[in-house]
Amino acid sequence: MYKSLHIPATFRAFSHRNYQLWFIGQGISLIGTWMQTMAQQVLVYRLTGSATSLGIISFIGLIPLIPLSLWGGSITDRFPKRTIILITQSVMLVQAFLLAVLTRSGTVQIWHVYVLAFILGAATAVDLPARQALTVDMVEGKEDLTSAIGLNSAMFNGARAIGPALAGILVATTGEATAFFLNGLTFIAVIISLLLMRGLPKPKSQIERDTSPLKHMVGGLQFIFQRQTILILVSLIAVSAFLSMPYNILLPVFASEVLKLSALPVVAALCNTNSFIMGCQAPEALPLGLLYSMIGVGAVIGALVVASLPTNARRGRLLTIGNLAFPLFLLLFAFSSNFFLSLILTLFIGFSFVWQNALANTLLQFVTPDELRGRVMGVYSMTFQAMFRLGGLQAGFMADRLGAPIAVGIGAALSLLYGLFVAFRYPKVRQL
Repeated sequence: MYKSLHIPATFRAFSHRNYQLWFIGQGISLIGTWMQTMAQQVLVYRLTGSATSLGIISFIGLIPLIPLSLWGGSITDRFPKRTIILITQSVMLVQAFLLAVLTRSGTVQIWHVYVLAFILGAATAVDLPARQALTVDMVEGKEDLTSAIGLNSAMFNGARAIGPALAGILVATTGEATAFFLNGLTFIAVIISLLLMRGLPKPKSQIERDTSPLKHMVGGLQFIFQRQTILILVSLIAVSAFLSMPYNILLPVFASEVLKLSALPVVAALCNTNSFIMGCQAPEALPLGLLYSMIGVGAVIGALVVASLPTNARRGRLLTIGNLAFPLFLLLFAFSSNFFLSLILTLFIGFSFVWQNALANTLLQFVTPDELRGRVMGVYSMTFQAMFRLGGLQAGFMADRLGAPIAVGIGAALSLLYGLFVAFRYPKVRQL
C-alpha cells in the first residue's frame, strides 16, 4: 500500500489506520508519562534528599514485575490485546490522579509515593507485553514492523524530549502536582485511540484460551531457552539495563550536585530575568529537564534512523555498534563536570540507547512466531524492567557511597566489556 502512495520507508507504518490512531493517542500519553517521571524524581529527592530513595522507587516496581510480566505475556497470546491495554491504561490514569491529589494537598509522604509506584509497576508489567505484541497487529504483519518499532521509539523518545522540558517548567513554577494531574489527563487520549481501532485480529482459538496459564507460560519459556539467538539478545538488553541505564535514576543527582555550578548561567537566565511569570519554586528542575530533553532529542533521531533501515539491512551488525556506543558515551558523561558538554553527550547517549534497544526489539520480533510473540515479549519486557529496576537500586546505593559519577562510570565500563565479549564470542549476532 505504502509503495503506491509513495510513503517514505521511514513512515510506511502510517499507511495503516490503526497505527495512526495509536501513534497519536500513545504519543500524547507518553508526554504525560515523562512529565510524571521527572516530577516524581524531583518530589522524591525533595522529600528525602537521598539517591538511595531514587533507587528504591525504581526497585519497588520490580516486586510485581516477574509474576505479572509472565502472566501478561500469556494472556496477550490468548485474549484481545486491546482489552488488556484498556484496563492497564485506566489503572495508570487513576494512579496519576491519586498522586496529584496527595501532592497538591501537601499531605504526600514518601510511603505514598512507594505504594503508588508499586501499583504503576503492576499495571506496566501487564501492559508492556500487550503493547509490544499489538504492534504487529496494527501494521498487519511483519513487512512494516521495522518502521513501526522505529516510529514507536521515536514517539517514546520524542515524548522524552517534550515531557521533561514541560515538567521542568511546571515543577519550577507550580510544583509537582500539576505534572501528575496532566499525566492523568493524557491517558484519555490513548484510551480513545484504542476504542477507535477497527479490524484487529481475533483472539486465538477457545482451545488455547482454555489451556492452563502455567502450562502456557512454561511453553513460552521452553521456546526461549531452546533458541540461543534469543537468549543472547535478551542478555544484551539485561546487562545494559542493569549496568548502563540506571544513569536515568541518578540524573537528579547530576543536575543538582555534579553539574550545579556549571548550570547556574542557564538557571539564572530562566529564573532571574522574569522568564516565568510565576517565578521559580524549584530551579533545580530546569537543568534536569534539559538533560532529559537532550536524551530525548538524540533518541528520536536514532529511532528515525532505525525506522529508515532497508529490508535487507544487516541489523545484527548495527546492533553490535549500538551495544558498544551506548556505554562508551555514558562513560564520558559520567566524568563530565561541564553542563554544556554533558548536554551534548546526552544527545549521543539517547541516540545510541535507542539504536541498541530498537534493533534488539526488532530482531526478537522477527525471529519469533506469531503465536509465541506475547510470551517472548513478556520475557523481554520483564527482563528489561527487572534489570533496570535492580540496576537503579544498586546505582542508588553506590552513588550514596562512592558518588554518582563513579557509580555510573563503573556500570558503563562493565557494560562496554560485555558488549565487546558478545561481539567476539558470538559472531552470529553480527550476521542477523
